[in-house]
Amino acid sequence: MVSQYGIKFAVHLITNHFGNLVAKVCETLLSNGPLTLELLIRFTELTKEQVKNSLLVLVQHNCSQAFVPGYEGGDGDGLKARTQYLALFDNILHRLRFPKFLEIVSRELDDECVELLDGLLRDGRLTLKQMVDRASQGKENAVARDAVRESLCKLLKARYVERCPAPELVVSTLAKEETTTRKRGAKSAKKFEAPETLEQRVLEAVVPGQAIRFSLTADTGCNADRETNSDDSPMISVGENVAIDEQTLWRANFEEFVRHLRNKALMENVRTQLDDGAATVLSAILEATRTVEKKVKIENSVPLSLDTIFTEVMKTENGRAMTLDRVKASLSQMHCPPRMFVDDSFSIDLKYIIELARNEEVESIVLKRYGRDAYRMFRLLSKDNCFCETDKIAESTLVEKKEAPKLLFKLWKDNYLHMEKLLLTGTKQSKILMWKVNKPLLWEYVLDEMYHAALNLSLRMAFEQEKDEELLNVPKDKIKEPGPLQKKYKRLLNVWLLLGSSLMKLDDALMLFHDF
Repeated sequence: MVSQYGIKFAVHLITNHFGNLVAKVCETLLSNGPLTLELLIRFTELTKEQVKNSLLVLVQHNCSQAFVPGYEGGDGDGLKARTQYLALFDNILHRLRFPKFLEIVSRELDDECVELLDGLLRDGRLTLKQMVDRASQGKENAVARDAVRESLCKLLKARYVERCPAPELVVSTLAKEETTTRKRGAKSAKKFEAPETLEQRVLEAVVPGQAIRFSLTADTGCNADRETNSDDSPMISVGENVAIDEQTLWRANFEEFVRHLRNKALMENVRTQLDDGAATVLSAILEATRTVEKKVKIENSVPLSLDTIFTEVMKTENGRAMTLDRVKASLSQMHCPPRMFVDDSFSIDLKYIIELARNEEVESIVLKRYGRDAYRMFRLLSKDNCFCETDKIAESTLVEKKEAPKLLFKLWKDNYLHMEKLLLTGTKQSKILMWKVNKPLLWEYVLDEMYHAALNLSLRMAFEQEKDEELLNVPKDKIKEPGPLQKKYKRLLNVWLLLGSSLMKLDDALMLFHDF
């Protein structure tokens, strides 16, 4: 379920990029779940053409996916399932992260790759021919085609670009998944557990097979998992397949960018909590298993043997100075004992690292809003992860007994604490208040607050731009001249820089609670 302010923020992003009509269709899908074209027309009260055009825009920019729900029993009932449209909330939020995605590619690849990716982020889905047409301005078409193919192959090899899914696919319903799970029994239920949300199930179903997902041609040519020629130039096969593949639609692979940002956040937190050595070992493990991971949200890293881990660590600049004992010590620091029954392999508890980072983020919020005494009490309850009575909390944190209940009630009122009343019966009936941090509920609440804050920042940026719209149209020559106009322009740039950097920093925290 997407929270109230999550929907509002997503709709705001779509409104800014595509206007009110597309945003209205998007909001209807986010609020109601998957809908047919007929239901969308009824709910939005727009014309059929308006709804169709809006859906085309959303699909083109990877913000919506069409699918046909599959039902147990197939077509035996004689009823044909109608196409439904699902808003892809995560992909809508990723539009906020396009500058981060471009920065990743600019650090790893060349300017041509950045330009190609920028076109895909800007236009959503493009064929090879469309990419060539964009790049052929001022160049010979043949030269542009070769340059685009080379850049596309580099992006495919890095898995930053992928083939688009089929326009419509049959996706199993939750009812069918639940029925299948019950039949297989409790032990196999974990193995065949359905993805958490309908969005995840649809995305999982429509992703092309790995054999062609990152391949320029269906059977030959550039492939992300194949060898390349010298100088990292991918091998390109030119033949009868090329004409077909030039009609294939390509898009940015958001999943790989989010994985990159997740790994960066994991390493930064391990470096802060432990040391550089542990961060180096974690980085080597994550890089070695990057192409094997099935999804971004995983609780443990892919198991690797100690010899493999040490080999991967030695490949890094910082890891060459580390001994085998130092690598073992780093694995121990990260609570990573060997899995004795799986070839003595090691698997790092990524969920634990993410939870520590979330705890620190929430604790910093409590400290800023409620002061140091409230912070100490909240931190105690967060670490203990169990109910504790008021007097004991005050005593353990050295907070005055008269002040402690006031702060605890304030935290409870603002949804940061869970409270229960315990009645003690005896010669005299008494009531004791018990307090606890309910992390899953708290994290949902904090995430919704972050959506609210991101919405406010975005609205403020839009307000500043609208307020000084005339200034943006002034010729640059006049702005260069010292005077009131130049001061006003510099003030606008400073405001944009401050609001923009604040929004990007907030998005880092937002990803910690939603995407990782």
